[in-house]
Amino acid sequence: MQKRALTALVTVLALVLLYLPEPGAAAGKPCRAYALLEARTGQLLLEENSSESLPMGTMAKLMTMLLTAEALESGALSENTAVTASPAANAQKGASIWLMPGEKMTVGDLLRGMIIGNANDAAVALAEAVSGTEEQFVMDMNARGFELGLRSTVFTCASGLSEEGQVTTAADLGRLCCKLTEYPVLTPYMTTWRTFLRGEQTELVNENTLVRSYDGLLGMKAGHGERTGYTLAAAAQRGDGIYVAVVLGCQEDADRFSIAKTLLSKGFGSYQVTTPAFSGEFLKPLQVLHGTDTAVEVEAQGLTGITVPKGNAGLQTVLVLPEYVEAPVSKGQQLGTAAFYQGDIYLYEVPLTAASSVPRLTFSRAFLRLLDNMLK
Repeated sequence: MQKRALTALVTVLALVLLYLPEPGAAAGKPCRAYALLEARTGQLLLEENSSESLPMGTMAKLMTMLLTAEALESGALSENTAVTASPAANAQKGASIWLMPGEKMTVGDLLRGMIIGNANDAAVALAEAVSGTEEQFVMDMNARGFELGLRSTVFTCASGLSEEGQVTTAADLGRLCCKLTEYPVLTPYMTTWRTFLRGEQTELVNENTLVRSYDGLLGMKAGHGERTGYTLAAAAQRGDGIYVAVVLGCQEDADRFSIAKTLLSKGFGSYQVTTPAFSGEFLKPLQVLHGTDTAVEVEAQGLTGITVPKGNAGLQTVLVLPEYVEAPVSKGQQLGTAAFYQGDIYLYEVPLTAASSVPRLTFSRAFLRLLDNMLK
């Protein structure tokens, strides 16, 4: 009897293990997480588990791309700068362009190797060109990530090859991609389907098949791995709209592309960017008590574009300002706020500040003003 019960238990456990979902997508879902963002405002528009911490894998190269692009913009590097491959670059496993120690290759060719060919050795060579060593580069990656607000992302290597402790979220990668859209120097690399290095000795083929057919694609990156599943970050522009889609943890290769295309289509078809504007009647001068002037001009700070659904009601503005303010008033001093709504939905708010300073009216200032008026 015990033997029969044990056999039944083993059979049940075997069936459970057989039907457990594979790493990557959750059971019944084509991906673990996705996010759609508008690139210029950075707004997260659509998401599924976008704050879930997931293995990053080769998507770490997105930050390597950004730091390299920033070095190009600053003039620290140029696309023609020759980089000498180190033993550390040569020692990289996985996808590579087979850099040999001492071999020289331009930054442009290394970018092609890393972006189009997903080469880990090219990523390390670029890291060393930017920061001196990969160790310092990883510190720079995490510092830059913190500046961009990637609070759930940790980088441990330039290539993504290291799996220990290297995590991110769909939302964080979306924010990183929004920043990458500001560097058109990367677009030709990210949108190339097939190319060669060393004459025609080393062929590179882009894993991101969207580069072959998707209208307005700006590029980004595709990747895959045992722990990450199939992943994709894609950005596209049509007219004034720029949208970023990130898809993580797919079990099937094709799913990441179909989900990304659906997200981007929703971005272009369902949203628009608008910038709130004040008419003069909104920002009347604010009364100042006991000041050298009786009023101070008010101005709005930080007015930026905002992404809203198409075809809905326009923006409503709610001003919060006191009836008056006591002197002294400093230029830039916050006096109130302006909040923006679409219907009943709160969107964001900006501070309303003093356009100039208004000193307090002291006895000596009052006497000098009176004397000045008498002499006129």
